[in-house]
Amino acid sequence: MEPAPGPQEKYQLITRNLQEVLGEDKLMAILKERELKIYWGTATTGKPHVAYFVPMSKIADFLKAGCEVTILFADLHAYLDNMKAPWELLELRTRYYEHVIKAMLESIGVPLEKLRFVRGTDYQLSKEYTLDVYRLSSVVTQHDAKKAGAEVVKQVEHPLLSGLLYPGLQALDEEYLKVDAQFGGVDQRKIFTFAEKYLPSLGYAKRVHLMNPMVPGLTGSKMSSSEEDSKIDLLDRKEDVKKKLKKAFCEPGNVENNGVLSFIKHVLFPLKSEFVVLREEKWGGNKTYTAYEALEKDFAEQVVHPGDLKNSVEVALNKLLDPIREKFNCPELKKLSSAAYPTPSKAKPGEKGTKNSEPEDVVPSRLDIRVGKVISVEKHPDADSLYVEKIDVGEAEPRTVVSGLVHFVPKEQLQDRLVVLLCNLKPQKMRGVESQGMVLCASSVGEPRQVEPLDPPAGCCAGERVYVEGYEGGEPDEELKPKKKVFEKLQADFRISEDCVAQWKQRNFLTKLGTVSCKSLKGGSIS
Repeated sequence: MEPAPGPQEKYQLITRNLQEVLGEDKLMAILKERELKIYWGTATTGKPHVAYFVPMSKIADFLKAGCEVTILFADLHAYLDNMKAPWELLELRTRYYEHVIKAMLESIGVPLEKLRFVRGTDYQLSKEYTLDVYRLSSVVTQHDAKKAGAEVVKQVEHPLLSGLLYPGLQALDEEYLKVDAQFGGVDQRKIFTFAEKYLPSLGYAKRVHLMNPMVPGLTGSKMSSSEEDSKIDLLDRKEDVKKKLKKAFCEPGNVENNGVLSFIKHVLFPLKSEFVVLREEKWGGNKTYTAYEALEKDFAEQVVHPGDLKNSVEVALNKLLDPIREKFNCPELKKLSSAAYPTPSKAKPGEKGTKNSEPEDVVPSRLDIRVGKVISVEKHPDADSLYVEKIDVGEAEPRTVVSGLVHFVPKEQLQDRLVVLLCNLKPQKMRGVESQGMVLCASSVGEPRQVEPLDPPAGCCAGERVYVEGYEGGEPDEELKPKKKVFEKLQADFRISEDCVAQWKQRNFLTKLGTVSCKSLKGGSIS
């Protein structure tokens, strides 16, 4: 029998792979006296995805260190965050989360009997808790509440009061769950410092806060439940995993914002302590890495090819997901999944779907719009007004795109710039060259005609999704059918605002880093 770890060993287990710890001295002092009581909370909103394995692996570390661990299913928080979970679906989604989180923990060997599972509404509707919410609201400023939730609560132009309450409730959870510490992603930092500032004003103790790094999604931005292409669902079929990994940003030699590499570092390595790159013998055969740094070095030096990396992740990931898929392959849990996350109706309310009806509403989320980086620009060999560009959109190979911009944008202004590309139009030949997308541009209304390519926010990565405010969710069509004219119907309401921001029906085009704009064509159209 192995000897129980001492305070220093427990501290190392608890803090390994974390990005930041607030209250290190207090943490060590507690470990010298007794076991640490800690909780991790998750709002029951979108379907949990594979990045949830990051906190799961840390929960395994906490248990190895002897911690008393509570998992909070924050159902009320899910409703307060701009109603990400509608009230009528709250109970169903919470049950879904309970089943799927437990399945994840079991798949990595975490004993469930050592954990305490709690729902927020089990205690957050009590008289005592409600009174503390009122007490807290009497001392917290609007500025501090908004600032605390900035990285977590969905930010909209006209925020609801519920979003301002959210950080206060999360702070009070620390007291009502009777814990010493709260664990979460580094995006929670402002809520954690908010709790440290305000809990003492109610006579409650300041807690320790442990923060994991944020895992980039497959598009290079944060892995998000509301952004389909950025994440892999725990119940995705093997063919869906393959499709999403194939589209993932993984530029040869580039280790920055590389979602595939980040997934290996933060999910696969902590769980397995090694990673095998699968290759054909002619390319050197399989290679086992026992340290992530060695793999990153080989990728940076292009010893490891993106295609081999993606294929290897696909195999490792499916081994991880198979037990979860198997558990959910029963009538009861299939029914729960469908009820908690119903698919949009294919017909209008009160109408039956017909063979010729639209597959769903004509909404902006059906467009696959991404940030692209122009790698090369050449004149079309057979057309004086056309450019032929190679544009990186985060896929294994750049896309060839033909644009009629010769008379509007000098070649040198296109080279190496970021653009906004519509990626799911049906490819078509333009004077003999197949175009695999459309560069979206602002156009002036009057004469002489002026054209400016749309500008993504500075700092965006190639492949990052562009969406319309309020339409972040939803899977884009695989390919827009020309006869349905989905793009044309949506394009009719594309406009440039008086602030030079690209909009659809006065809703902004956005990426994770901000608004999409143009330089000067106020009131223009977008094509």
